[in-house]
Parts: sequence; structure tokens; C-alpha cells
Amino acid sequence: MLFDTHAHYYSGAFRHDREELLSSLPDKGVGLVLCPGSDLHTSRICIDIAERYPYIYAAAGVHPQDAAATLPRWADELRPLLDHPKVRAVGEIGLDYYYDDNAPHPVQQAVFRTQMELAEEKNLPVIVHDRDAHQDCLKLVRDYPKVPGVFHCYSGSLEEAKVLVKFGYLLSFTGTITFKNARKAPEVISWLPLEHIMVETDAPYMAPTPFRGKRCDSTMVYRMAETIAQIKGLPLEEVIRATTENGKRLFRID
Repeated sequence: MLFDTHAHYYSGAFRHDREELLSSLPDKGVGLVLCPGSDLHTSRICIDIAERYPYIYAAAGVHPQDAAATLPRWADELRPLLDHPKVRAVGEIGLDYYYDDNAPHPVQQAVFRTQMELAEEKNLPVIVHDRDAHQDCLKLVRDYPKVPGVFHCYSGSLEEAKVLVKFGYLLSFTGTITFKNARKAPEVISWLPLEHIMVETDAPYMAPTPFRGKRCDSTMVYRMAETIAQIKGLPLEEVIRATTENGKRLFRID
């Protein structure tokens, strides 16, 4: 069974068939899903979804694109969410320097750092979003050696991947690795030890080939496993088993 380690099922893209889709996942080969929030509101929705499905878990956190909208006491509101038994990570958190209208870099870094501190306090892993901010992300996670985690939708270089593996981080890959113009990912995946790899959809975004342009959901996560197996020259079953076990280990799921 596959583990989709990152899917945003609070998204309005699923408003018409969310319950039907989520109920069908085990019969379609997806045994586990983790739904990360992007702010306090969506984190609560993720928890509500996870409460209704035994195979779905949640993460709670403030995404860097939402860093500017944080309430004055946002960390005090996030802290109790992290105590929920279905919450298995702080996330999605990190840095995003791609859009000019995102929060200023110092604000993003302060929100990221506060959530790393919460992860350390709560003994939880983190789910890191890193877009055009590789060096600052590396510098910040280095300051919290006790906090494990994953860099989701990994888009960095091989050199940066080697640093993250040295830190103990996992790297997770989306449908972008199936695109013909994928450049860095095959090189990273070819080198990356299997025990440091996870698969995800980032649903409803970045549907893999041959579904590109359509709404993405967890039933498509098998394409990421297939692509990794092809790149590494491994049996598909071995990749599915390893990536599922890696996710269960990181998020402490029995």
C-alpha cells in the first residue's frame, strides 16, 4: 500500500467529491495519507478530516505564504493543535522567496523559526516548504539538530540534498519528477539512499504524467513510485514498501 505523505484535502478543488474520494483510497492502493495545513484554519480542517478516516493523519502549521497574516498570538493557537493525537508533524512550514508579494524574508524566517521551536518542544517532525530559499532553509534547520523532518516537493540540487541527508532529513517527490523537462530530480533520486525518500502528490497540485493539467489526488501517487523505481533500477514493490515505511517512521505511525 502506498503512503501519500502530502495532500491538501481541505482544498476547494475537492468540495464536490471529497468524501467519496477519500473513502475509496484503500481500495485503490493508497493505505495512508497525511494532510498538512497552511494556516490555523486549514490545519483545523485537516484535523477534522483525519478524525473521520483511520488511515488519514494531519499536520498543523503556518505556510510561508501565510506568514504575513499570522495573528498576534498565532503560536499560542497552534500549540494545542499539535497535541491532537492525529497530528503527526508541524507543517507545512518553511520559506518561499518566489513571489514578491509574500511576507518579507525576515518575517518568514521568524515564523519558520518559531515553528521549529514548537516542533522541538512537542517532539514532532517538520514538513518544510522551500521555494527559491535553499540556503536560508538549510541555515535555519541546521540550528535545530534535534528536529527531524522532510523537505517536501524537493527541488534543490544534489549538493543540497547531500547536506540534508547528513542532517537526517528525508526528501519527498511529487509529480514533477515524471515531467520530460525534469532535470535535477533524476540526478538527486539516483544518488539518494532509498531510506531517505518519500512520495507525495501535493494534491490538488502538480498532477504527474499522464494526468498533467488535471486535478491531482492520492490515486496518482503510484506514478511517483514508478518513476523512482525506474530511475534507481529497483523493483516497484521495493520502492512502495520503502517509501511507505519511511513515512510511517518519520510520522510515527504504527
